[in-house]
Amino acid sequence: MKIVVTKEIRPHECRVAASPETVKKLITLGASVVVEKGAGLGSSFLDEDYVKAGATIESGKGLYKDAALILKVQRPMVKSEGTDELSLYPKGAVLVGHLSSLSYPDQISDYEKAGVAAIALERMPRITRAQSMDILSSQSNLAGYKAVLDATSVFKRALPMMMTAAGTITPARVLVMGAGVAGLQAIATARRLGAIVSAFDVRAAAKEQVESLGATFVEVENTENAETSGGYAKEMSKDYQKRQAEKIKEVLTTTDIVITTALIPGKPAPKLVTKDMLKTMKPGSVIVDLAVEMGGNVDGSVFGKIVEVDHVTIMGPANIAATLATDTSQLFARNVYNFIAAFFNAEKKELNLDPKDEIIQAVLLAPQKKGEK
Repeated sequence: MKIVVTKEIRPHECRVAASPETVKKLITLGASVVVEKGAGLGSSFLDEDYVKAGATIESGKGLYKDAALILKVQRPMVKSEGTDELSLYPKGAVLVGHLSSLSYPDQISDYEKAGVAAIALERMPRITRAQSMDILSSQSNLAGYKAVLDATSVFKRALPMMMTAAGTITPARVLVMGAGVAGLQAIATARRLGAIVSAFDVRAAAKEQVESLGATFVEVENTENAETSGGYAKEMSKDYQKRQAEKIKEVLTTTDIVITTALIPGKPAPKLVTKDMLKTMKPGSVIVDLAVEMGGNVDGSVFGKIVEVDHVTIMGPANIAATLATDTSQLFARNVYNFIAAFFNAEKKELNLDPKDEIIQAVLLAPQKKGEK
């Protein structure tokens, strides 16, 4: 089975879907691996590193010839975007990556027309046997960490309390909005840096996790079920949103740094910080909006830019996970390898995409067409 590891061409993306470490493991399974020339450079993986691991380096039209499995970080670009990556893939190939299928459901028909079996790893179910394949968790973990560091880089004060001969510096107050994987790592990072941390989440189950990290949980009285069956937050009622806004506005008046991470799968990010709230914040406060790619949690956040609104600095990082590309690529690659290893048929040297398996049911977007190569 020929596996092709592609070079990402979307803006702001420098990660790669396989590392030299996982290439070696894929070859051990019985596959042959071809890496596109320069695919790993953005993650500090040289072509020579892949060659030492047993891969072949290729570029141009021959790259995808006879490819059975294509590994990508982001969804392939299509004709309407100026470059048609899908047209290069052989029919019958299996595409594996973060395909943003909930945000771009129309692209599913493109996979079907191309005769490609599309595996969207972002749909990985939250079950025990799938934990090692969960790309959202591995990438979000580092995103939450980096968000805090990015905030401190523009914040004009120190985070911890400091006792000096000239007086005491009071600790900064950090509010994390959304206590999923990214939020919990942001809490832990801010705490390690000495800040006083509080966190908000619509899911009652998040309270124990937040408090276990030494942060204060900001509660809004709620009788609604705020969690989907998959463990994600869901959209709340107008009444809850009103009470939530009042509580957030109150907390923001004493907050120095805000990290927002709230997302609703398949929908625009909920607006949690409004223009009116920004006016109540202290001058010099900093907000990092990790949901900016999905419309943002903050009024005024701009994708890929740092802006100032009412003396508050708002950061809208473009693909923050890619700013730690070496580590995020290593983790992404391991997630991908774990998926392949779990479904690899050693005898036939192919993936067994069993439609009865609950993982395959969750991640398979477009079925592979029988008899096509």
